[in-house]
Amino acid sequence: MVVKLPIDTKRRETDRHSRAMNDAVTDDRLNWLASARVYLDRRVIAILFLGFSSGMPLLLTFSTLSIWLAEEGISKSSIGLFALLATPYSLKFLWAPFIDRLRLPILTPWLGRRRGWAILTQLALVVGIVGLGGSDPVLGTWTMAAWAVFVAFASASQDVVIDAYRVEILEERQYGAGSAMIVAGYRIGMLASGAGALYLAEAFSWFWVYVAMAGLMGVGILTILLNPEPTGSDVAVQSADRPGPVQWLREAVFEPFAEFLVRGGWRPALLILCFVIFYKFGDSLAGVMANPFYLEIGFTKSEIASISKIFGLAATLAGGFLGGLIVVRRGIMESLLWCGLLQMFSNLMFAIQAMVGHDVTMLSVTIAVENVAGGMGTASFVAYLSALCNIAYTATQYALLSSLMAVARTFLSSPAGFLADSTSWVVFFLITTIAALPGLVLLWWLMQRNIVPSSHARVSLP
Repeated sequence: MVVKLPIDTKRRETDRHSRAMNDAVTDDRLNWLASARVYLDRRVIAILFLGFSSGMPLLLTFSTLSIWLAEEGISKSSIGLFALLATPYSLKFLWAPFIDRLRLPILTPWLGRRRGWAILTQLALVVGIVGLGGSDPVLGTWTMAAWAVFVAFASASQDVVIDAYRVEILEERQYGAGSAMIVAGYRIGMLASGAGALYLAEAFSWFWVYVAMAGLMGVGILTILLNPEPTGSDVAVQSADRPGPVQWLREAVFEPFAEFLVRGGWRPALLILCFVIFYKFGDSLAGVMANPFYLEIGFTKSEIASISKIFGLAATLAGGFLGGLIVVRRGIMESLLWCGLLQMFSNLMFAIQAMVGHDVTMLSVTIAVENVAGGMGTASFVAYLSALCNIAYTATQYALLSSLMAVARTFLSSPAGFLADSTSWVVFFLITTIAALPGLVLLWWLMQRNIVPSSHARVSLP
C-alpha cells in the first residue's frame, strides 16, 4: 500500500532536506576553515622561513647555473652532465647519522644539536656561494665544478638539519601544513635564486649576483636564532654522550636503517623506497632541461623570470597550500594519487608549449598547470616522507628518504641533455610524461595492500 503525503507535509519534508543539505555544506566549509588555522601556528610559520633557506641554494647549482653556462656557450650535453654535481643531495644519508648524533664544539652547547648544525651549514653556504660566483665557467670549469659540489654538499647538509628540525618541532597533525610551508618557503627561496638572480644578471656580473644570493642566507640564520631547539631530540643527545665508538656507530648508523627495514618487513620497505625514487621521476626529468628549452624556443631571461619564476611562484604557493589541506582532509595516500596524476598531466603541457613555440600566454598556462600540480605533489610527498620517520632517528631516516627522492633529480635525470639533443622537444616531454607512470603504479600497489604510514611512523600492513 502506498501512502500519499499531503502537499504541506511534502513541502515540509523538502524544506527539511534542503536545510540539512545547506547545513552539511556549511559544516564542511567550517571544517575546511578550521583545518586552515593550522597555518597560523608559530612553529608552522617558522618552517616557511627555513624552507626559504633550504630552497635558495638549489638553483644556484641547477637551473640558474645552467643559464649562466648556456650564455657562455657550454653545450646542452655538458649542461645536462652538470646535474651530476648535485650528487650530494642523493648521498646525504651517508653523513646524516653524524649530524644526528655528533655534538659540535661551542655551537651545540650554545644553540642545541639541531640549531648548532643549522648555523654551521648556513655559514658554509655563504662561503661556498661566493666562491662559486667567483669561478669562470670556461677557463676554470673544474674550479667551478668543485665549488658547485661544495655548495651542494653544504645545502644537502642544511636540508638534513632543517628536515629533522621540522619533523621534531611539529605535531603529527601539523605535518600536512608543515609540508605546505616548507614547499612555499622552498619555492620563494628558488624564486630569489631563480628570477631574482636572472633580474640581477641583466644589470650586474654573475659574481655580484652570487654575492647577493649569499647575503640572503641571513634569513635562515636569523630564523634559527629566533626559534627554540626541539625537545624531541633529548634522547638522541643523551645517547650521543655515551662512550664507546663501536656502540656509537651502531646507534648512529646501523640502527636507523635497520629500524626502517624491519619495521613492517623488508619487502614492503623496499617497495616504499622504490616508490620514493620514482614518484617525482617524470617531473625531475623535465625540470633539468626546462630553462634551456625556454631559451631555445625564443624566450628572454626577463620573460623566463617574470613568467616561470614570479607568476609560477603564485601557482606553486596555491598548489602547496591546497596540497596541505587535501592531506588534512583526505589523507596522505589519496593525496599522493591525485597529485601524482596532475603532475604527469603537467608534463603534457610542455609538449604543447613546444608545438606552439614562443607564446607568452601559452607559457603562462603551462607554468600555471605545472606549478600548481608540482606544489600539490610536493606537499603530499613531503608529508608522506615525514610520516615514515621514527622520531628517534629523524635526521638519518628522513635523509635516506629524501636522498632517494633526489636520485631521480640527479642520476636518473642526468641523461636528459643527451635525450633532448637526440629528439625533438615534443618527443622529449612526451617521454617525461611516460616516466611518471612507474611511480604511480607503485603507489597504487601500496594502496591496494594498505602499506601506508600511520601514527609514530609505524607501517600498517594487511
